[in-house]
Formats: sequence, C-alpha cells, structure tokens
Amino acid sequence: METTLKGRRIVVGITGSIAAYKACELIRRLTEAGAEVQTVLTEHATAFIGEQTLLTLSNRRVLTDLFSTGERWEPEHIAVADWADACLIAPATANIIGKLAAGIADDLLSSLVLAMRCPVTIAPAMNAAMYENPIVQANIQKLKEHGYNFVEPESGYLACGYEGKGRLAATETLVAAVAKLLTHA
Repeated sequence: METTLKGRRIVVGITGSIAAYKACELIRRLTEAGAEVQTVLTEHATAFIGEQTLLTLSNRRVLTDLFSTGERWEPEHIAVADWADACLIAPATANIIGKLAAGIADDLLSSLVLAMRCPVTIAPAMNAAMYENPIVQANIQKLKEHGYNFVEPESGYLACGYEGKGRLAATETLVAAVAKLLTHA
C-alpha cells in the first residue's frame, strides 16, 4: 500500500460530522504512506476540527473558502481538482451526499468535487436513521451510477446514543480503499 500512495496527491474533504476528529488519524496515515494530502473543510466541519491541527498533519494550508484568493489568484477549486489524483470525503454527511447528487456547488468542497476528473470516494457517517432514509439511499445510488465510489459505514454505537449503521469506516479501511482505487487508476 505504501508504494501505491507514495507521491500521490489526495484531497481529503471533511464535512460537519462528529466523526471529523477521525480525519486526523486518516491524514496522518496517508502522509506516513508518502501521499501529499490537501484538506478541505466545510463550514460546519470547522465546528468539530481546527485548521491548525490539519495544517500540522498535512503540512499544507487548509482550504475552507470558495472565494479565498490565497497567495495568487486562481480559481482554487479548479486548480485543486486538476492537482488531485484522488479525493476522499470522510466523513461525508447526508448534506454533502445530497448536494453532489443534485449537482449543487455552493461551497468549496462541493464545487471542487464537481470539477474533479479523478476518482472520488465517499465515506458516509451519520445517524443510522438518516443513513437508512430512502432519500439518502437514492442519492447514494445516483452517485454510484455516476461513478462515485463508496466505503460503507460501520455498525455500532453512534455519538447520538443510537446503535446501528452509520459509524465512519475504520481508518485502515479508508486508506486501503484509496490505495486500491489508485492501483486501478
């Protein structure tokens, strides 16, 4: 796996789920395997995880704003989309899944993903009832039909106090999914 990820450019999109804290270990594991990791936080993700932590783990500026100009002007969502070899959204909320399925690009992450030509993997994390909702399942199916990859959530105790399918997949599972995808890309 390490050789598959060495030098590969991976965007990790983090959305507003309590599982966002697990992205820290994910980013650490990807960078240890030699990948360059660009993190993108949604506005709601910033309520769960700080930019400084992600900057330290990835050694790259954390992207949060669609209209940020950075050091030089360029349409950042297009530049990052062109840069990436793969994208992993982990955790992915029902919100981002719905936006992507409907083609809505109203923040940096959704705009970036819709501009990507590289493989995109989505790792849902949410309340079990939300995950099982027929609308969410239809959105997932629609994205699968359009070539998006999914890593199924795990079953277990959820932060909301429920038990069921909705936990973000284990870090090892997510890293392996990206490595497998890049092996076939």
